[in-house]
Amino acid sequence: MGSAPVVVTGGTGKQGGAVVKSLLQRGHEVRAVTRSTDSAKAKELTNAGVTLVRASLEDTAALTKALEGATSLFAMTTPFEGGTQAETRQGISAADAAKAAGVHLVFASVGSANRQTGVPHFDSKYEVEQHIAKIGGRATVLAPVYFMENLHFGKEQLAKGIYAAPLPPTRPLAQVAVADIGAVAVRLLEDPGRFAGKRFDLGGDELTGNDVVAILSRVSGRPFTYFQVPLDVIRQRMGEDGVKMYEWFERVGYTVDRAALRREFPDVAFHDFESWAKAQDWNTLLQSA
Repeated sequence: MGSAPVVVTGGTGKQGGAVVKSLLQRGHEVRAVTRSTDSAKAKELTNAGVTLVRASLEDTAALTKALEGATSLFAMTTPFEGGTQAETRQGISAADAAKAAGVHLVFASVGSANRQTGVPHFDSKYEVEQHIAKIGGRATVLAPVYFMENLHFGKEQLAKGIYAAPLPPTRPLAQVAVADIGAVAVRLLEDPGRFAGKRFDLGGDELTGNDVVAILSRVSGRPFTYFQVPLDVIRQRMGEDGVKMYEWFERVGYTVDRAALRREFPDVAFHDFESWAKAQDWNTLLQSA
């Protein structure tokens, strides 16, 4: 297309990777900022035609330089490497760089982060949202809910016919397919004039553990049962932050206006859980480790 490039952080991960894929499909030139340019994922990006820029997400000057000649920045942060304070610093650095370079920022937050959840890795993203509002750059906040792809973390249980999650089986939870995050992000990046200043809670379906079990059984042709994971197990695996998140899911949960999303993004084919599940490779998913 030869247009100005779009810069993406987190391109080697699930969400950033989906954004990169959508951008490339629509003919955009993509620059990916990554800490390491020699990981297998980074090499995949290079092979797909992405230009890699090696920089730390907390280095505002390096990010500003990476944005030279670009139109927009998709920035995402993660608490899972340096903790929630590092995550907030990454987001603030990205926002400052976008403002300094005069580009449109699409910041990936998390659903309901603006609703005082008390979940540490939601609050850390909301601090970035507040910083973006304070400095007044052109920015759009994309706030996805629970990823459908998180199902893959439970592969060992799935292979035994068990769907395990920490919520009561009748508690609904909003979910989104990562591909849909990529698709919406591209629409936002392509039309800053229309979307600057807006915030979108992004979900494609809302369903209970019992619904998930019924769909998995139907789609895979194998029987599944639900197992409610005790919060102590979550505490061991994800710490107090994870426990607070699941407690919040049970008490409050995400709020998504799916009809409004379909009106706003009519050309994005949002996946419900069943259509997403049908596209999964069940032979791989159900092989025990």
